[in-house]
Amino acid sequence: MHTNNHYPQDQDFREALGGRYRTATIWQGLFLSALLIAIISLTALIYNVVDGAFGYVAFDYKKDPAEFTSTPLTELTQDELITILKDNLSSGAYKKLENEKPMQKRSQAELYTLFLERLVQLDTKETWSMTNSLMNSEKIKAEVAEKYPTANLEFRSWLTPQFLVTPMSSKAEFAGVRTAVLGSLWLVGIAILFSLPIGTGAAIYLQEYAPKNWFTGIIQTNINNLAGVPSIVYGMLGLAVFVRVMEPFTSGSMFGVTDSNGRTVLSAGLTMGILVLPLIIINAQEAIKAVPDSLRQAAYGVGATRWQAVWYHVLPNALPGILTGSILALSRALGETAPLIVVGASTFISLDPQGPFSKFTALPIQIYQWTTRAQSEFHAIAASAIVVLLVLLLTLNATAVLLRNRFQRRW
Repeated sequence: MHTNNHYPQDQDFREALGGRYRTATIWQGLFLSALLIAIISLTALIYNVVDGAFGYVAFDYKKDPAEFTSTPLTELTQDELITILKDNLSSGAYKKLENEKPMQKRSQAELYTLFLERLVQLDTKETWSMTNSLMNSEKIKAEVAEKYPTANLEFRSWLTPQFLVTPMSSKAEFAGVRTAVLGSLWLVGIAILFSLPIGTGAAIYLQEYAPKNWFTGIIQTNINNLAGVPSIVYGMLGLAVFVRVMEPFTSGSMFGVTDSNGRTVLSAGLTMGILVLPLIIINAQEAIKAVPDSLRQAAYGVGATRWQAVWYHVLPNALPGILTGSILALSRALGETAPLIVVGASTFISLDPQGPFSKFTALPIQIYQWTTRAQSEFHAIAASAIVVLLVLLLTLNATAVLLRNRFQRRW
């Protein structure tokens, strides 16, 4: 009886096998190329940011430091700086600084910064990137000597510990990101407190309790669609609902707060919570779905109710995935700018947020505001702020990995 053999034999087999290996090699090369392109792009991004945060700076003093002290600036002590500030600032300006933070409690670096900012007043002439500074050092020195003969030239790191603990200033040389970092942390805190319980609860219901019919199908489709809605749409929603409709609550007027309106850190945090809510629901559903059904059946077999099975078996095993997905979703909220602009974030504010009803700014807003300025020194501190934002994002991502490894259960 004749058998119809569909498999190649002998020479045909070797040719077919060689073709399969060639195809596999081509696809492997494409995948490797994609990986290399991604690595090169990320490296270029990081280098471009770091390149702006370091470099030569040519600066001069608007007032001669010798007018205030005969001691070299680097040798001034804390007590000497306090005396100089008290003698040369107006009584009102000194009292305001004293009320913000007592002079005796300020560090020598803080007092020195006040001395430069309020009395000597730095005048930045020009800045250079790190690459230009390293590659063309002699050329830059000659240029400064010709164009700014009285200026000082130094290689500066704009990203310093002082930069992290200093509030916003109209002078780039003295501006910091403390207020913006605190605002971002407030936003993330409010967003997670609002969205995590609601998102997890919705995921549990949709995955464990909701009947599989056309209605829940529509809900699921809309949740998936909402995850891809542009963030500025959520900003408009937050403006309409949290800033205007819920103003008595978000401004704190119903709690006795009289110096605020609806454009508060609470409104922005709730808007960010709405923005990441679909992502948290989807991630939590996937984590719950990944729990083996055999655990549920075993719980039912010993008499557990559905809620007991969910609470004692499903949730503990899904917790690593839920936490990881939620933190990664918050990483998106931390880098958003458009919703915050719509809701009413301040582009210039030097007061730290003291509560949910405070005015606020955030790191992305601060970076945006600095990059729109014409002066090169603002671009340098914008690059430094980007480094701070990247560190915060990486910290959140690392936290997600640690939580996943800490709570992950293997079966």
